[in-house]
Amino acid sequence: MLIRSIEKFLREQEIAATKFGRLAAHDARFVLDLRMGREPRSGTEARIRGFMAGFAAARDIAAAGGECSDVG
Repeated sequence: MLIRSIEKFLREQEIAATKFGRLAAHDARFVLDLRMGREPRSGTEARIRGFMAGFAAARDIAAAGGECSDVG
C-alpha cells in the first residue's frame, strides 16, 4: 500500500508530509488526502515511488561525500 511506504519514508528521511506532497506530487495535501482514503492512479503511484527511490539515492550519495562512481 502506497501510504504505508510514504509514512515509512517520511520517518526515515525526517520530512513533513506537506513538504513531501509539494516535492513529489506538487500537492501539499497529497499525503493528508491519502490518509483520508484517497486512492492515487497507477501512474501517480509509480511517479511517487520513483521520487522516493531517487530522493533516498541522492541523500545516500550526499552522505557519502557527493561522489558517484557512475560519473566518468
